[in-house]
Amino acid sequence: MRRRQGVEFRGALGLTGTLTKYLSVAVLFPTALAIGYREPFWPFLAAGAIIALVGLGLERIGRDAPPIGFREGFFVVAVTWLFAAALGALPYLLSGDPQLDRPVDAYFEAMSGFTTTGSSVLTDIPALDQSMLMWRQFTQWLGGMGIIVLALAVLPRLRVGGRQLLESEMPGPEVDNLADRIRSTAQRLWLLYIALTAAQALILAIFGWTGIDDRMDLFNAVAHAFTTLPTGGFSPEGRSVEPFSAASQWVIVIFMTFAGMNFALLYRVLVRRRARVAIRDEEARLYLTILVAMSLLLAMELWHKGIEGGEAAFRHATFQVVSMMTTTGYASTDFIVWPAFALMILIGVMFIGGSAGSTGGAIKVVRHLLMGKVLRRELRQTLHPEVVMPIRLNGVVVDERTLRAITAFVLLYVGFFAVGAGLIALDSAFQGPPMSAFDAIAAAASTLGNVGPGLGFAGPMGSFEPFSDFSTVVMIALMWLGRLEIVPVVVLLTRSYWRV
Repeated sequence: MRRRQGVEFRGALGLTGTLTKYLSVAVLFPTALAIGYREPFWPFLAAGAIIALVGLGLERIGRDAPPIGFREGFFVVAVTWLFAAALGALPYLLSGDPQLDRPVDAYFEAMSGFTTTGSSVLTDIPALDQSMLMWRQFTQWLGGMGIIVLALAVLPRLRVGGRQLLESEMPGPEVDNLADRIRSTAQRLWLLYIALTAAQALILAIFGWTGIDDRMDLFNAVAHAFTTLPTGGFSPEGRSVEPFSAASQWVIVIFMTFAGMNFALLYRVLVRRRARVAIRDEEARLYLTILVAMSLLLAMELWHKGIEGGEAAFRHATFQVVSMMTTTGYASTDFIVWPAFALMILIGVMFIGGSAGSTGGAIKVVRHLLMGKVLRRELRQTLHPEVVMPIRLNGVVVDERTLRAITAFVLLYVGFFAVGAGLIALDSAFQGPPMSAFDAIAAAASTLGNVGPGLGFAGPMGSFEPFSDFSTVVMIALMWLGRLEIVPVVVLLTRSYWRV
């Protein structure tokens, strides 16, 4: 029997082309808005046509190629996200807006959108056309559940190799199957995603219509729903969600909390009405416990320092903790002026992240949970070497291979974070702009964790525009790595990947 030789590039490129081709259809939404608002619509159509032609060309290369396997899945996922960011950047470039007329800035904004990071190089967000603002929001919504999962839900051809693609793309260490067929799983997750988005948009719009929040018109309601469920954090307002009422901010907190939970678990709770599943889930309990504990700690700090009091202290503390831990990146106030201890809490929860199977980024709660259990086992076995202690999650024994993979991921995450922060700090020392080590750390943590705001001039009400082109490229790479959870990209750099 003939052995398969290396990576099947023709099939991988063909599948990437198919995904890219269908992704180009997304420009029809902002095109319709541009026509409705009487704004230039040709940048969207031109961008869609360019990307569609690229997709068709790649698809032609892969014609009659053998089906892809697990190895090719990593390549398809990694490259498709690069093409997605290119699609997002083209309308910015073609529009001629002075804030996004440089390719590196346009690509940064687009990568931040599709990776649901929320960092921005814009200095005057409301200056963009309405259709361009909504395109910016829409890129995060598309990237939230994952372009690959969207394709699995609607393209029958992708049943071949579908499981490999989903396991490469979905956030978290493993995929919790809801059905025997992977396409059915993707459809259910996307339907839940759409339903929650619609529910949030409707609630916020009702607040605007009834006068509860005069600033929350239908455009803002839809725009913020588009970036809450994907834990993206883009806002058409220059000061994030600060201008909106307390009621709107609390609604956003609730939906950010949902977005940071495992969507498979949410499906069981909200659709199948099995609430006890969430109560028994160890990760969900730890996730909610950390949110509550850190919110209370931060609220006490704000109250103690006299920064906020009463409901405002609890609301701003809860909002920022939920926003940063779920890696959404919204801001209800300019927290850059808060004391060092408060900022340390926010930087700390950046590294925790949401649940596995959520749209959030960073390390994820379940990895912290399992690493803690591994540490406890090692300490106990140091005292009692003869004790056999399998690691269990929700009563099920976790395979040692999975535990090793989690350890490897955490080490890679910390390593890339350190390298990214070091490069940004070094570049600042040579080219500027001047920043503290803490600011460089925050920039690297925010982009790798797909959180959004940093500190200093890149704070929640600031912009990443002052960074040099080199630092901007470093942060683009960090966003890409973080969204794909590092391993699919690192695998491509290993020698064994290219061998037989």
